[in-house]
Amino acid sequence: MSNELWGIDLGGTKTEGIILSSVNGPQSIIRLRINTESDKGYDHIINQIAGLIEQMKATSGLVPAKIGFGTPGISDPLTKRMKNCNTTSLNGKFFQKDLEEKLGVPAVIANDANCFALAETTLGAVREKAPGAKMVFGIIMGTGVGGGVVIDGKVWNGHHGIGGEWGHNFLDESGGHCYCGKTGCVETVISGPATEKFYESISGKKISLKQIVENHRAKNDPAATRTIERLTYFFGRAISVITNILDPDVIVVGGGVGNIDELYSEGIASLQKNIFNDAVHTLILKPSLGDSAGVFGAAALVAS
Repeated sequence: MSNELWGIDLGGTKTEGIILSSVNGPQSIIRLRINTESDKGYDHIINQIAGLIEQMKATSGLVPAKIGFGTPGISDPLTKRMKNCNTTSLNGKFFQKDLEEKLGVPAVIANDANCFALAETTLGAVREKAPGAKMVFGIIMGTGVGGGVVIDGKVWNGHHGIGGEWGHNFLDESGGHCYCGKTGCVETVISGPATEKFYESISGKKISLKQIVENHRAKNDPAATRTIERLTYFFGRAISVITNILDPDVIVVGGGVGNIDELYSEGIASLQKNIFNDAVHTLILKPSLGDSAGVFGAAALVAS
């Protein structure tokens, strides 16, 4: 057995594995990626993971003592079954137990947003710019909206396993129906598709979020400007809830929507108007690990 950190980031399309020499830096011993082929079902996903780990063993000459897994959903702490997975074949399954039986080693599981938060805390932006941070909230704003909480370097899953799931808090009725069954969730208002949908509703044109941002900055499209102003306003309102309840030292904003610079100026101004304080001292950071955060966070689970 070895002391290296093994992590697997399970996605619906790709599954990536990494071995880190330690949690002190993002230098990998090995990094491999395979197709998940999730459409072939649950047992096939388990077999794909096992095959990837065998490749990692053969290539590195190492054997894991424990493996961290980033998953597209949650392992319920009470039932031990998976839930809220967008790879739907995982839902209802005893994924951790099945992995441990298949692989013969202990598995540590967290959802992708928690892995993102842990990676940026231990290896990324928080370590670089706020190394003494006690509480970090990691946000993913892209196709969906999710979040994760890290306290004293450890993921906080919560009693139901939904710690940090701010994307399904109510934000505004204008977001409309959400797949979760509620109306006006954060995800329905400030996700990438929701922002594009709002622009189309007021302009009659369907364009990408990137083009909306470009048009806003060019000051040649009033609908684009209205869309970005709406995004930054509701971003501030949404994270004011996080700030009022948890009051984290740092909020790291990942995902494609998180690349929009206006969130860090107009968005923070909106936050200041909405929190229960006279100023914003919370650091709001962009991530530094990019697409690597998920697999780095999975490996960091082993050390946390």
